[in-house]
Amino acid sequence: IRCKAAVAWEAGKPLVMEEVEVAPPQKHEVRIKILFTSLCHTDVYFWEAKAQTPLFPRIFGHEAGGIVESVGEGVTDLQPGDHVLPIFTGECGDCRHCHSEESNMCDLLRINTERGGMIHDGESRFSIKGKPIHHFLGTSTFSGYTVVHSGQVAKINPDAPLDKVCIVSCGLSTGLGAVLNVAKPKKGQSVAVFGLGAVGLAAAEGARIAGASRIIGVDLNSQRFDEAKEFGVTEFVNPRDHDKPVQQVIAEMTDGGVDRSVECTGSVQAMIQAFECVHDGWGVAVLVGVPSKDDAFKSHPMNFLNERTLKGTFFGNYKPKTDIPGVVEKYMNKELELEKFITHTVPFSEINKAFDYMLKGES
Repeated sequence: IRCKAAVAWEAGKPLVMEEVEVAPPQKHEVRIKILFTSLCHTDVYFWEAKAQTPLFPRIFGHEAGGIVESVGEGVTDLQPGDHVLPIFTGECGDCRHCHSEESNMCDLLRINTERGGMIHDGESRFSIKGKPIHHFLGTSTFSGYTVVHSGQVAKINPDAPLDKVCIVSCGLSTGLGAVLNVAKPKKGQSVAVFGLGAVGLAAAEGARIAGASRIIGVDLNSQRFDEAKEFGVTEFVNPRDHDKPVQQVIAEMTDGGVDRSVECTGSVQAMIQAFECVHDGWGVAVLVGVPSKDDAFKSHPMNFLNERTLKGTFFGNYKPKTDIPGVVEKYMNKELELEKFITHTVPFSEINKAFDYMLKGES
């Protein structure tokens, strides 16, 4: 199939609309017609290629909604016409992680940012005049059609509006699941959320759904505070406004600390603060943000001995194929609001505008 795709030819340079050829799906793969794609900060991070191996030319994109066009050999759970969300991590159904109720970290399809081809044969399914174009996270949704491993495809309710639920396939689920599946606040408890970007706001939404009595948003950008009220945030702390450590500020506000905290920034400093601001005896802190490779987490062992718990999560502990259709149902049942997460809608041909909005912090 020939279609338009937004190709990144080199790091940090505007994407170029190109006509690409998309090969048929091979064993355990599906070809999807992408109708809506959203932009995640991870796309921007790897497009800038400042802190990782540059791999270009590449088709980015990993939050999207579409319809299955064709399926490869061995695919039995999906068929042409199915409405789907391609997802950057997967669920093979066979490994120990997939068999465990406690894990979603599939051995076969776990996120791999270095891989530019498909798992089956290492080859790309995209080409321009015979020259291969690299894949991104096995999804590459900045293209009219893409090929994805079937284990990375969640089949969803065909009545769900794809222009809204496309955001469920990454950041929204990561923040929401960090609270609902990992932190698990009880009704009436307090929750601190560090970082009020899309993932942090999704964590706040999770705390709202869980019935938290206080949701304290922590961010260095005070302009985010008003907007965050829509997501259930009740109080705000900007660490720059205080001359003492923010964990101390939060402890004083909450009679010894919050019941749960969720860190969504990737700053190792914020991770330590999120852990140290939970109440002793029962407090649970959950790390969501991805740290820099040389970071080290440092806290006194007494913080653990005083019965605080530190946890990590990947993609909100959701198994893509098993659990993500249920997150879409939460939206369909009006338990979850998605519209407020969408700040701009631009035609695919103007995708570079979306990058500008994100780089300027306007979206």
